[in-house]
Amino acid sequence: PPRSTLFPYTTLFRSNVVTNSADEAFIRIGDKSKKLDFNDRLQLTYAKGERYYEDAPIVDATLDDIDFNFVNEYIKKIGYHKSALDYLKENNDFIFNFKDKETISSACILLFGKNPQRFFPRARVRFVKFDGTEAIPGREMNVIKDEIFNGKILDMVNDSINYFKTQIKEHTFLGEDGLFKTVPEYPEFCWKEIIVNAIGHRDYGIKGTDIQIKMFDDHVTVESPGIFAGTVKDTNLRNNHFSRNPKIMEFLKVYDFVQEFGEGVDRMYNEMASSGLPEPIYKEKDSMIYATLRNKDYSDKVNDKVNDKVNDKVNDKVNLTDNAIKILELIMKDPKITRIKMAKAINKSEATVNRAIRELKDNNLLDEKKSDKNGSWVIKVKK
Repeated sequence: PPRSTLFPYTTLFRSNVVTNSADEAFIRIGDKSKKLDFNDRLQLTYAKGERYYEDAPIVDATLDDIDFNFVNEYIKKIGYHKSALDYLKENNDFIFNFKDKETISSACILLFGKNPQRFFPRARVRFVKFDGTEAIPGREMNVIKDEIFNGKILDMVNDSINYFKTQIKEHTFLGEDGLFKTVPEYPEFCWKEIIVNAIGHRDYGIKGTDIQIKMFDDHVTVESPGIFAGTVKDTNLRNNHFSRNPKIMEFLKVYDFVQEFGEGVDRMYNEMASSGLPEPIYKEKDSMIYATLRNKDYSDKVNDKVNDKVNDKVNDKVNLTDNAIKILELIMKDPKITRIKMAKAINKSEATVNRAIRELKDNNLLDEKKSDKNGSWVIKVKK
């Protein structure tokens, strides 16, 4: 059923459901009980993982709706040596008998259909880029890019990834080795992971909305229809794994978009941390899952106090050279940084570093605290 008419089964899944001797099911909401109809109960079984929507029959679909050329490409890739039709009938129940009729499954149409959007109009990905850090409606609407990607699952994955790559910015930051590095604003594995997960794990039974990738100056959020499936919650998704659409995920694994089942989210957290970025944020609200990555712009805002300290010391009354400013920024990040590491970081000689340090000391901005073991730098507050 369309999302607008769907009983909010997020509540179903999180609440207590009971049945009576007549096999009628009820859910307790507050001080009232609501009787669940067939669709409510069916959606509950999908959410709990007792059944898979990708196995649901598409009663109006026929063999003419299948792209057999693509099926042939796929079976060649996996080393299947019978015909394309044999594969669909003999594997994963892509074609099966339903009410004495040869029937095609939802997964078959989504993976191999000529036009999946004929049966799933909102099974698509929409990319929206905003100018700023939040969406502004009305006359001041700040949308600067709005693209829609249709087609098979593989088409949507490839098109979304390829387009997203053209919209990413680059940032220069100081690495742990003391060298400045230029990298994309998000680690490639991380942004690919949230896109592939959204397409692979979305609830295709919710037909009233699409997947949306929303890119802002300081973060990107991917919205995917559905709730956390099975026993997965936002508090355990790093080590508790459940596939809402196992056939679709197995297909994506063949094309190397999924490496090892269940390892992607944990690796994403680790890669964000290694890049000095905040950890991903997952949340579930109104039958949608939101996955958010925050970039260096966001981190800089969080570290405004550090930037303010630099501004306090480097003001229009002190005319410092570029090298002196770079050295000051390095010391702000690592008060124990050595002169050798400074030279490598700014790609200058040690003599240049020494001149910059002397300049900072002459302007009463820097002190050097020496000790027998480890020395350190002290940035002085300018009065």
